[in-house]
Amino acid sequence: MAKVTACAHTIQGLLKYHGLKNKKLRLPFHDSISVCAKELTTTATVDFDHQHNEDVVEINGSVAKGIEAERVMNVIDALRKLAKSKDRVKIASKNNLANAKGVGFSASAFASIALAANTALNLKMDLSRLSEIARLGAGSASRSLVGGFAIWYANKNGRSFARQLDDGTRVKLAMGIVPMASPVKTDMAHEESVSSPFFTARVKEVKAALPKMIRAIKKGDLSDVCRLAEADSLSLHSVTMTGKRGLVLVAPETINVIRRVRAMREDQGIPVWFSLDTGPSVFLNTQPEYLQKVCQDIETNVHVPVIKSEVGGSARTLDQHLF
Repeated sequence: MAKVTACAHTIQGLLKYHGLKNKKLRLPFHDSISVCAKELTTTATVDFDHQHNEDVVEINGSVAKGIEAERVMNVIDALRKLAKSKDRVKIASKNNLANAKGVGFSASAFASIALAANTALNLKMDLSRLSEIARLGAGSASRSLVGGFAIWYANKNGRSFARQLDDGTRVKLAMGIVPMASPVKTDMAHEESVSSPFFTARVKEVKAALPKMIRAIKKGDLSDVCRLAEADSLSLHSVTMTGKRGLVLVAPETINVIRRVRAMREDQGIPVWFSLDTGPSVFLNTQPEYLQKVCQDIETNVHVPVIKSEVGGSARTLDQHLF
């Protein structure tokens, strides 16, 4: 066995999944589409060795316990079973940004862990097959693993896996990312969503939008991609807010960013759209030539930092380890 380190990019949900039909297998109610953000990453080092006394998982410098550790071991145990390995494992993962919710770090974490473990165990699974295993930790990890603009199939010929639709060659997308913190866990939001009286309508709405999004990506139609993602963001949060706990995931700064985006688009004619995942953080989607102006506007008027990013690729192995 070997020590292997891998890196994966976070994802921005474009047509987002919300709620799980099967929580154990992390099977969603419908297909979903995302795009990777190049500037935000998780790096994970995985070391299988028979000399380890126990499995140890460290996330951002702290030992993982409870549900966090369980989700990681779901991925590891599935891969160990395939490799017929009984070796214990030590894992360390680290995000390159702290205190940001709704920017896809759970996806990049499990994608990097899955790729590192797959390589260390010499399983040689391709990314599409491996995405079915990464999904057991976080559903969106399937899309982070394959990179670019990607679709995760809820059920395609009896399988739930991801494949890349575009590596960013056709859709010339530039992103501004406004990171914000939140104590709410994504799984709590998923559980909430299915109790909303509007959940069934949302599932129907997403299924109708999926072929439109796929068509827009294939055509390289940036405005359609961004417009559909913006509409889906509002739908996602409306369902979360109308669940049994009435979760409000946005912050005052979230609303202020949305208002500035609309002002830039409507008053200045700048092609920019907002997008939200299950958290208060905001993605600013625009053309590359407008990115600097858009980010400067938000920083000046809303007084929040903005990270500029291109489209990120698939997960990859690295030579430098975390331990």
